[in-house]
Amino acid sequence: MKTVLIAHVVVACFLLGEVLSEDKYTTKYDNVDINAVLNSERLLNGYVNCLLDRGACTPDAAELKKNLPDALEHECSACSEKQKEIADKISQYLIDHRAEEWSLLEAKYDSTGAYRQRYLQDRVKEKALD
Repeated sequence: MKTVLIAHVVVACFLLGEVLSEDKYTTKYDNVDINAVLNSERLLNGYVNCLLDRGACTPDAAELKKNLPDALEHECSACSEKQKEIADKISQYLIDHRAEEWSLLEAKYDSTGAYRQRYLQDRVKEKALD
């Protein structure tokens, strides 16, 4: 299985926005239709290009880019449950359908593979519970 690093948190951060005073990310973007983003080459490419410094950032993509390192470092501890669900969905989509972009994001945001290791351990635990 391809690494699950950034994508998992990419989407979480996509919905994160700014950090609130109680160390939680804003839920301002929690109602974004993630399926619409995943089904639109233009929208998804916009986020990926922003994260990879290959294009301009929309305000919400800029928030994602700003918060992604913190979310990765702290295992998305400031994410809402909805943000974590969306992060899982986007991670799997990028891994399964956009492996090249996934690899580039991982190289930029998790060069040590620490996030990937945590994610894979969580996946093993989930399968054991099934």
